[in-house]
Amino acid sequence: MGLIKNQPLKVVVVGGGVGALELALALQKFAEERVHTTLIAPETEFHYRPASVAVPFQRGEVLRFPLSEIAADAGADLVADTVVSVDPGSHSVLTAGGDRLEYDALVVAMGARRVPVLDGAITFRGEEDIPAVQSLLAEMRDGRVHSVVFALPRGATWALPLYELALMTAAFVAQHDLPGVALSLVTPEDRPLAMFGGEASRQVGELLAGRGIDVHTQTYPVGVYGPVVMLVPAATLPADRVVCMPSARGIELVGLPQDYEGFLPTDLHGRVHGVDDVFAVGDITNHPIKQGGIAAQQAEVVAKLLARRSGAPVQEPEPHRPVLRGLLITAEQPRYLAARPAGGEGPDATVDTEPLWWPGGKIAARHLGAYLMRTGHRARG
Repeated sequence: MGLIKNQPLKVVVVGGGVGALELALALQKFAEERVHTTLIAPETEFHYRPASVAVPFQRGEVLRFPLSEIAADAGADLVADTVVSVDPGSHSVLTAGGDRLEYDALVVAMGARRVPVLDGAITFRGEEDIPAVQSLLAEMRDGRVHSVVFALPRGATWALPLYELALMTAAFVAQHDLPGVALSLVTPEDRPLAMFGGEASRQVGELLAGRGIDVHTQTYPVGVYGPVVMLVPAATLPADRVVCMPSARGIELVGLPQDYEGFLPTDLHGRVHGVDDVFAVGDITNHPIKQGGIAAQQAEVVAKLLARRSGAPVQEPEPHRPVLRGLLITAEQPRYLAARPAGGEGPDATVDTEPLWWPGGKIAARHLGAYLMRTGHRARG
């Protein structure tokens, strides 16, 4: 569908998370009035969810920002609804409320589902599982739990929160003088936090050892049976409780090609395979790492493409080469980690106690991070 002269490019963005908001803010910066952006999302708030891992330990809070205010500040319209289907032929989307919205370009940024994969374990998906971790800590303090295994299942798409939970739990054990509690971490990786590798893996391994956490690499959990967790290759570990990360699954969107796990196949510029004028960013894509910083990087590439299409003086973006950035929360100083995983280019992993990106934070997103830092006074805890 071509642009009508002097009419702004109509961009419809599906979603209200990191990728969607980074895209809307980047479009405003790069294209200004050349683009008319519409956000479609059922939520009323943007939750800063990565901080949820620290909440049970009273080391953080989940801040909430009104989605309507972010959309307005990005110059975008907000439609409070859910998209149920896409008609690429007519360049339109249908919402659950029965509205049909036309687009010149569609960007799908609706995230993914986090699904439990280990029956009998505490699955930590984020904010909704804070009470379960709080209950676990209470059981440990009361002497009802003596062994905890932190388990990374095969196929998990983001491992860092599991390491944070293990390290902060170890600090909790020390703080409350619970010498009878044994902590273990099980991972199919060949070394701790292997997606970062190098110096990051080495330092995280030292942190785990320093906290007395027994690490089992190249193995993964397959079942919880009473007071033990079964591993592959065949082995068992005592476990009064098991804390496990979820796996990610896509969300069905009729009219678009999705792989067997429900993810949208994209190229390195975010274009959805085989569909004109449709892009995707973030967890809904088939990128193997599901993380807000990766979503933000993908969003900037797409924003530059669309800004150029609108006539804005923006350089052609390079294909997305992921830079992995993560803030590891520990009981002492946090660790800022940066690396280029498979598909990236550059030096080995970098670790520092000072921010390695701007603005520093759990979500490494250039436009959204700066926006949230400027408007933090609006947040609700």
